Amino acid sequence: MHKEFLMGNEAIAMGALAAGVHIVTGYPGTPSTEVLEAVSRRRTEQTYVEWSVNEKAAMEVAAGAAYTGARAMVTMKQVGLNVASDPLMSLAYIGVKGGMVVMVADDPGPISSQTEQDTRTFAAYSKLPLFDPSSVQEAYDMVQEAFEFSEKYATPVILRSTTRVCHGYADIDVKEQEQYSLTCPEGFVKSPNWVIFPKLSFAAHRRIEARNIEIGTEFSRYSRNLVIPASGICEGKRLGIATHGISFSYTMENLDKDNMPKLMKVTTPFPFPEDLAVSFLDGLDEVLCIEELDPVIERALTYVCGKYQLRVRIRGKLTGDIPSAGENTVESVAAALEQFLELPFSHNNSIDILDAPSLPSRPPVLCAGCPHRAAFYAVKCAVKGRKALYSGDIGCYTLGNAAPLDTTDTCLCMGAGITLAQGIGRMEPDTVCFSFTGDSTFFASGMTGIVNAFYNQANMTAIILDNSTTAMTGHQPHPGTGRTMMGEIVQKVSIEKILRAIGLETVETVDPLNLSAAIETVRHVSGKPGVKAIIFQSPCVAIIKPARAASISPDNCINCKKCIRELGCPGIVLENGKPVIDSTLCTGCGLCAQICPVHAIWGGAEHE
Repeated sequence: MHKEFLMGNEAIAMGALAAGVHIVTGYPGTPSTEVLEAVSRRRTEQTYVEWSVNEKAAMEVAAGAAYTGARAMVTMKQVGLNVASDPLMSLAYIGVKGGMVVMVADDPGPISSQTEQDTRTFAAYSKLPLFDPSSVQEAYDMVQEAFEFSEKYATPVILRSTTRVCHGYADIDVKEQEQYSLTCPEGFVKSPNWVIFPKLSFAAHRRIEARNIEIGTEFSRYSRNLVIPASGICEGKRLGIATHGISFSYTMENLDKDNMPKLMKVTTPFPFPEDLAVSFLDGLDEVLCIEELDPVIERALTYVCGKYQLRVRIRGKLTGDIPSAGENTVESVAAALEQFLELPFSHNNSIDILDAPSLPSRPPVLCAGCPHRAAFYAVKCAVKGRKALYSGDIGCYTLGNAAPLDTTDTCLCMGAGITLAQGIGRMEPDTVCFSFTGDSTFFASGMTGIVNAFYNQANMTAIILDNSTTAMTGHQPHPGTGRTMMGEIVQKVSIEKILRAIGLETVETVDPLNLSAAIETVRHVSGKPGVKAIIFQSPCVAIIKPARAASISPDNCINCKKCIRELGCPGIVLENGKPVIDSTLCTGCGLCAQICPVHAIWGGAEHE
């Protein structure tokens, strides 16, 4: 063993490698992305890694490998689990031969997600065992233990982490590579058990229910599920705290180890460690459940109290003692403990920020020079004066909703921009409907929507914003980049050829930073009937060398502020009431120069 200073996601990756994982698949999504990337950097020769086109594909590839006896891990964020739920629900019935860990990163807050959904609840719904680490070290250790449980019970196992564990750092103990659990998969053995039929599912369901009772009993003996006895002045209070995950760490930061209430730490919320809970509840009058997102522990303890006729009052989210939404913090947990235990907390570790200046408001914005800004502006100019719908999607380009662009009217989930536009267009045939979809999102879930639109004879223009990367999550490769996560150079998958193969007759490709051509293309294409597509093709500014920064001539500028009012580029700011270009941000894209009515802006890409 040796020490390494690791991010939680890196620790999960290192734990999987130490467990001898053979294959890791996934789809990028904050806060899970770094797991697969760390596996790619640190993998041994026996480990294959891939960014799949979406979470469903990743789940199925990993399952196929687990059918052979290989150890497999699939990574995603909580909303990605929705995409992968179809194969996972069936996989819970079919089972696996090799260990299979489904690593899901939840995002309390939410910080960078559409939802605050809790994977602990999904585990109960899918009847799959779940591990919930509370620290970076536990994340490293528990992924290895999850593989062992998976193989023991021939079932996928969920490892659920959260943003603060995923992105937290700690100095942890890791194994030497010689200690890795390297095995050779037996291979796929043909059997009727791999084919899901109703009769098989019925029998499997009965086995799952019986198995989960057994797992719950085993989890009651699992060393990472803890009951810590009361100590000091808390011994006579007959009060208990039940918590989990990062909330356990926050609780321990606030409590004095010499004056502790009775405490239960739940690291395996499903199947719930019922026997351990009964021993924890014994002798208590009240329990406060400190947890994030769903009241999973609170409901489980309430059930246990009813089942065993224990007169213990269970408090938490359902009773209003813990906030029903959002992240817990050290401070919010301190406030809850202070009220519940009726003890003053000195907050010695807190920093006095009363004299600190307030932070400036910094709303999210498209980067200076982002080609998406030019694409949105071109569409807006082309349909000015007409009733138009701008149906957005998940990615950087969601930021097209902000003023002054105002070109994202809807955003639901990945790929839904295309299909929402179809539904709205059916009800409002006088509306010119556009959908905006990124290149990575097109491969992930956009193609299905295009097929549906073409087959059902919709009338819309699909805008594909091709910036040659998966920009929002850190510039991961996808089928259109010509590079795999294994570092292989492969043939690019052509978005244009896919669209034409579906049957679209009008597919135009244009550089959005060539503004006049872009506007004319939108006018020409959107005027045609049926389903048509425009591919706005220009690389993300983060993956190219910027051009020379533009400048504004103070002598020629008439201070109309059109460049600021219509583009909203963070590279153009006001100084003494007049627009100037911040050379530290400007990438020289030349868009502002093209809209200046008096040609007062020069430099940038147009003058390289």
